[in-house]
Amino acid sequence: MEPGARPRLLLAVWTLAALARRGSGEAGDGGWQRRGPGAPAALAEEQRCAVERRADLSYSEFVQHYAFSRPVILQGLTDNSRFRALCSRERLLASFGDSVVRLSTANTYSYRKGELPHPAAQLASILQAASAGPHQPLPAVDLPFQEYVEHLLHPQDPTSLGNNTLYFFGDNNFSEWASLFQHYSPPPFSLLGTTTAYSFGIAGAGSGVPFHWHGPGFSEVIYGRKRWFLYPPEKTPEFHPNKTTLTWLQDTYPTLAPSVRPLECTVQAGEVLYFPDRWWHATLNLDTSVFISTFLG
Repeated sequence: MEPGARPRLLLAVWTLAALARRGSGEAGDGGWQRRGPGAPAALAEEQRCAVERRADLSYSEFVQHYAFSRPVILQGLTDNSRFRALCSRERLLASFGDSVVRLSTANTYSYRKGELPHPAAQLASILQAASAGPHQPLPAVDLPFQEYVEHLLHPQDPTSLGNNTLYFFGDNNFSEWASLFQHYSPPPFSLLGTTTAYSFGIAGAGSGVPFHWHGPGFSEVIYGRKRWFLYPPEKTPEFHPNKTTLTWLQDTYPTLAPSVRPLECTVQAGEVLYFPDRWWHATLNLDTSVFISTFLG
């Protein structure tokens, strides 16, 4: 195969798959999106994506231009169609409905995680706290995946604080979910001296994590769309660590001068965003989204 032919072939496959997903209705979103009366209003993408998209990136270009300096969105470098099929709502519930998952709070510094004696008691406690109002702290919780999907996977309440918002990402039992993760192909790039760790998640429209930073990594959207806001390490964003990204977007973002606004872009299903070490970032799921991150540590 001539040089450069494989990236072009993968891009062609990725493009055809993306077109098929757009036109395939229910199958295209894996059964995760609500339709008809009562469905949440669509959240908007940014007016202009400020993160470069690359479909033909070599490893040497990645290291030279992006790995240590700026984010980039990768297209067509891997084929995760098999993994995507396994992540449909129906198939995940069939395979992992009884598996206990740990939910995290959607704030910057306090990912409260913990256990209560029985899943039914945990769910009752969450629903009781939620009905008490947006400022009643939710209990940390482990509960069956099916309970999360059927009772807690809903659009973000714009009045709720970060520590009142629970959703599923990270803290996966890798032995229990190994049959799923073995079908995932991570981006083909790595950094010298690092190892990889996965973080898998599913979250409702309007959910997300406010600004925070950590080591470098990749984040791929499997279903849905995820809007990203990014600042380099030397630019600390203006935000409240316990206000959700949705609240920040509605209240703070419009007041920012263009010169101090973040880099932003919406990552579509099948795309992968790379974020360098210590870059500030906040995320906002525009739809019910299924996603997986590969952290380099």
